[in-house]
Amino acid sequence: MFTPPLALASLSGDADAEWARAGSEYAGAAVLGGIAVDEESRAAARELVARERNEFLPDDPLAFIDRQLAGLEDAPVQPGFNVRSATPDPVADAARICRDRDAFLEINAHCRQDELCAVGCGETLLRDRERLSTYVRRAADTGATVGVKVRAEVSGVDLPALAVALEDAGADYVHVDAMDSESVIADVVDATDLFVVANNGVRDDATVREYVEYGADAVSVGRPSDDPAVLERVREAVDRHLGLEARSSR
Repeated sequence: MFTPPLALASLSGDADAEWARAGSEYAGAAVLGGIAVDEESRAAARELVARERNEFLPDDPLAFIDRQLAGLEDAPVQPGFNVRSATPDPVADAARICRDRDAFLEINAHCRQDELCAVGCGETLLRDRERLSTYVRRAADTGATVGVKVRAEVSGVDLPALAVALEDAGADYVHVDAMDSESVIADVVDATDLFVVANNGVRDDATVREYVEYGADAVSVGRPSDDPAVLERVREAVDRHLGLEARSSR
């Protein structure tokens, strides 16, 4: 899906076009956002800002997505946009923009802040497989490349089974925050043909190698994605374990 198989993971309020361009020397993909795209999720994001969290809150979130992606047209990186929504229509609208800008649309089923979960966003979607599958289906029907950001260690959620449902709904990839359960990557890989991006704690050769051994197709860097020293170290590890030579030897 992208080369090198190293992504920069979305960081609410920080992951914009400038951030993606800065990391493009090291990464093959950069997921901008997350951004709230419907009124319920935007209200929740405003509550997060009130308690001093960074959030993107432009007047028109869809226009913001379009402008940010337009700013990466000449950048040597595959862009994507992570979106939050309590309703499916704005997800499909965002997917059309991503399709037209040759970007991925990534549905956020990951954030666990109480304000977002209360309106049905983020982690709440993990427990509502049917609704999440509807989001994926609506987005995929636009012709966009669609992924879902998910989280391990959520009570009552069977991630491998969920991945199968997302694939059936038309998803192209799943972006898994493994938390402290790194082996869940192997379970997801075994269950589905989705492209699997492994996230959480990716900092060096050891962490990249572990995720590769569990079968990940790519890895992503979150919080240190603005740290060139970390990105250089991870990129070298990705080249060793997921580069063309490494893949041809497996």
